Amino acid sequence: MSVQQQMLLDLKPEQQPTLDNFVAGSSVELVERLRMLSRTRDCEAIYLWGPSGCGKSHLLSATANATATCRSTLRPVTHLHGHEMGGDFAPTPGSLMAIDDVQQLSPAAQIALFRSFNSARFLGLSLLLSGDQPPLRLDLREDLRTRIGQTLIYEVQPLSDTEKRTALTRHAIERGMLMDAGVVQYLLRHGRRDLPSLMAMLDGLDRASLEQKRPPTLPLLRELMQTPLDLEHS
Repeated sequence: MSVQQQMLLDLKPEQQPTLDNFVAGSSVELVERLRMLSRTRDCEAIYLWGPSGCGKSHLLSATANATATCRSTLRPVTHLHGHEMGGDFAPTPGSLMAIDDVQQLSPAAQIALFRSFNSARFLGLSLLLSGDQPPLRLDLREDLRTRIGQTLIYEVQPLSDTEKRTALTRHAIERGMLMDAGVVQYLLRHGRRDLPSLMAMLDGLDRASLEQKRPPTLPLLRELMQTPLDLEHS
């Protein structure tokens, strides 16, 4: 395995997802709503949907982290991906339930989530859910789809190229990268379209620069982008 391949395989997110480091784009209202949710014990149900890479998982993780560390509320948090939730799930009273990718819920888990909806007011629960489709298009039980459709629904819009350029430039500055001005533009033209993959490639460029003691230039970026590796597994 080449040095570039090993470095890219080792890529892990280095920043904890927060509501502050999420690039909001057109989702400013949503971010503020989640910020309020993380600071209260109000019963609320919110559903986020959008394509892969738009930031839904970041927002759920960020809200869960902010809620768990809020000293004024001391609210319990349950944060699961849809495929991790079992049919025997029992919510903690007064907690925030954050369930990512609800389209991956098993039949038994769908029943468990439906029961959580029914007991939310009694138990003082808030539910923060995400999926890849609007509620009516989810491949779930009809009664659960109906419940999700009654929540506060936000579509998370992918960033524009201008917003991605701003996000990548800021990320590079935060990492202390002194790179060629054309690196970000080249990434936007030839890299994957979603921001997590673009960020991963920028991180890979930074690591390759340090490992090989070469500046983060376009030639080095082109070498990395020719590496036959699927970044979705990083």
